[in-house]
Amino acid sequence: MTESDVTVSRRALIKGTSLGLAGALAGQLLPASAADQSPTSSPSPPLRAEQRRYWTAEYWAHKGDVKLYMYRKRSVAPVAGEAPLPVLFLVHGSSISSRSSFDLSVDGHGEYSLMNVFAAMGFDTWTMDCEGYGRSMQTDGNSDIKSGVEDLKAAVLVLERETGQSRYHFFGESAGALRAGAFATVAPQRVNRLILEAFTYTGKGSPTLAKRAADTDFYRNHNRRKRDEAMIRNIFTRDMPGTTDPAVAAALAAAELKFGDSAPTGTYLDMTVNLPLVHPEQIQSPTLIVRGQYDGIATVEDLADFFVKLPNADRQFAIIPNAAHDLVLSNERQLLWHVAHAFLTLPQSVPLQAA
Repeated sequence: MTESDVTVSRRALIKGTSLGLAGALAGQLLPASAADQSPTSSPSPPLRAEQRRYWTAEYWAHKGDVKLYMYRKRSVAPVAGEAPLPVLFLVHGSSISSRSSFDLSVDGHGEYSLMNVFAAMGFDTWTMDCEGYGRSMQTDGNSDIKSGVEDLKAAVLVLERETGQSRYHFFGESAGALRAGAFATVAPQRVNRLILEAFTYTGKGSPTLAKRAADTDFYRNHNRRKRDEAMIRNIFTRDMPGTTDPAVAAALAAAELKFGDSAPTGTYLDMTVNLPLVHPEQIQSPTLIVRGQYDGIATVEDLADFFVKLPNADRQFAIIPNAAHDLVLSNERQLLWHVAHAFLTLPQSVPLQAA
């Protein structure tokens, strides 16, 4: 095998906590297999997402000489000739790599893996470490939004090779939403439905970006910044304390700091001096914007301005109550699962007939 070949691993992820709404949806969409049921008793109820077994695989995308780590999770292994599952590609933000963001385990505190949830719902879920993050190659670049778009161009080549599909759903979080949104403007033929979570448009009125602007000179002159446990904990407390279980920050820090105590500066620099980076008029795909009630990265007014300029009438804007910047790991994450799942599974609209 070459390093571009897939390395497959199978894991049983068994935890014993309630999933609530997503578990109910997953049970409706993906019944428990025969292997999950006792041959001597009546059928068991559908398994919750965190109790299921998942098929996982790892890949490498290549952006020139830069190796980019990709990770995939499904309910079952793909089989040649089967109908393909819809692909959901998850794009991480400025400070945390992909699997820590979207496949986090918080023992004894419930389901926090977005990949588990959507794999259980019948999606072929994928994510990737952008250049300079996690398991991907660390270079002397700053991994700005433009670089992230190039990362996604490399990633979709792997997606097409492995799934046989050419269009995919994209979910971007924070700077990942900027990456995904910018990608959608230059490669619309690759984007099915687009979810922008914790997104920012012009940055007008953002308290988070106003504070960050004080360090603009540092971001201009350094390609990496400090990213320690205190900084990771601050993600969940800077806007409104109490929106995330403190155990989540501890688990996230433990998962992420094994990759080092720094992160690239490029997205921070872009968000302080280069907004807007995504122009809504150029997005052709159906789009969902999701914001936490207390998120300081963007105001409702700024996002509403973006929303009304989207040309596709298939668009939604959701505000999650009692949540702040990071919705994926928040106490209200089940509301995010609900609105995202509903958006991704909308039936096709019926075109109007000419008079």
